[in-house]
Amino acid sequence: MALRGLWLISHEQGAGGTILFSRRYPTVEKRAKCLNGASYAPVPEDSSFLKALLFELRLTDEDQNFIERRDGCSQINKTSVYALQAESGDLWPVVAFQKSGLIYVSLPLVEQPVTPHPPLISISGISQAFAILSGLLAFMNSSQKSKAERTAKIGQLPGLLMQACPLGTPLDRNLNGLSLENSHVAPSSHAQKPPAWRTSTYKGKPQVNVCIIEKVKSVQYDKRDVVDMWQVYGTVTCKCDIEGTAPNVTVGLNLPANGSPLQDVLVHPCVMSLNSAVLTSSSVDVMDDSAFSGPYKFPLIPPPDLFDLCFYTSQVPVPPILGFYQLKEEELQWKFTIHLKLHESVKNTFEYCEARVPFFNRGPITHLEYKVSYGQLEVAKEKSLLVWIIGQKFPKSLEISLSGTVAFGAVSQEQPVDPVCTGGTAYIKLYFRILDFTLTGCYTDQHSIQVFSSGKPKISTGRSGGRVETRRPATTSHGPDEQ
Repeated sequence: MALRGLWLISHEQGAGGTILFSRRYPTVEKRAKCLNGASYAPVPEDSSFLKALLFELRLTDEDQNFIERRDGCSQINKTSVYALQAESGDLWPVVAFQKSGLIYVSLPLVEQPVTPHPPLISISGISQAFAILSGLLAFMNSSQKSKAERTAKIGQLPGLLMQACPLGTPLDRNLNGLSLENSHVAPSSHAQKPPAWRTSTYKGKPQVNVCIIEKVKSVQYDKRDVVDMWQVYGTVTCKCDIEGTAPNVTVGLNLPANGSPLQDVLVHPCVMSLNSAVLTSSSVDVMDDSAFSGPYKFPLIPPPDLFDLCFYTSQVPVPPILGFYQLKEEELQWKFTIHLKLHESVKNTFEYCEARVPFFNRGPITHLEYKVSYGQLEVAKEKSLLVWIIGQKFPKSLEISLSGTVAFGAVSQEQPVDPVCTGGTAYIKLYFRILDFTLTGCYTDQHSIQVFSSGKPKISTGRSGGRVETRRPATTSHGPDEQ
């Protein structure tokens, strides 16, 4: 476990980036050349590295346009892990994240060929890179109130990193706990040092809060030759107010007997160990049917602030709401029909639920006649969008419908433009949120959370369907005789 390089970059909105500090480790670079073989790509000069990084992070004005290699749907983004396109080849895995105008970057050593990219879980250096960058973040944010103080802290980095990461090997994540005057390692009899992410200790009544938020994105075509697609994206957030330098907490996630297994699980660096079966289930590998169905246990030393414990995806059997949308041109008007059906397995209690029907690139709406079976319909201020407010509940039949005709005025530059809504292409978007409900059935309770410290903590849990978007492209036709 070693690092090939470490960078601290300044970037302000609307300005270019500047490398404030960089450290390379030639001995680790020689190991990378031997271990990576033909797939080895040397680290470029700082100027080239900075240019490639800002391009990948979409932080330069000229790189805002769509680029297939970086922005295409086939690109699977991994949180804070990037591949930089350098002249000598792709540099991967580059760990980078932004905070308070600074970009923290590290390049861990991969002890195997990197083409094709091996699974991230098999690269132990990635967690080490996150840990050392988290320590660097805590050091830079502690008592920093001016540019002069930031400059002084940057001047201390060479000496501190000689202790924390000698020859590219991370030994101590807590840069605040190191001393430039005394570089020897503290005896083991001293009190336990907190991890880099636990920058302060809590004093008060112990309590643990865990919240599960799931979002589902669904695209339904209502065509035999086009497959509908949907997937759940989950986030587990935690706030652990526990006394002690390094308290141990175990958070468990449970699924019902018919729950959909969690996949693509990505955990916070504070998680100390994890069942390998949790990490091997991937939605990318369609041939893998050995998805781990729990229970999911995460032993950790929590940071003092609110943090995302883990992210996951899941493939539920059916979308929560099924829809049908038809748009048909008749003389100078367009006739539309929309049917929505709530699946019986979904909790019929919403915080909000609305469907948005855009008519972009056609001019403002000048005439509207409609019939709605449930809820109410409104025309947005820009006269190019219908908003169907369904409310907080579907009727007992779980089915609702909206139909009508709409006419448009002359197209003007003031009207919204959408490159997708051209010609006969149209769609509706459905947004809703359900409290105390998850599509996968994932939940946590007091029995799933263990705290190893003095005192009995107060435990609060919650879950939510999150902000959900379902896109239903329209079945369109032109002329009165076409279906």
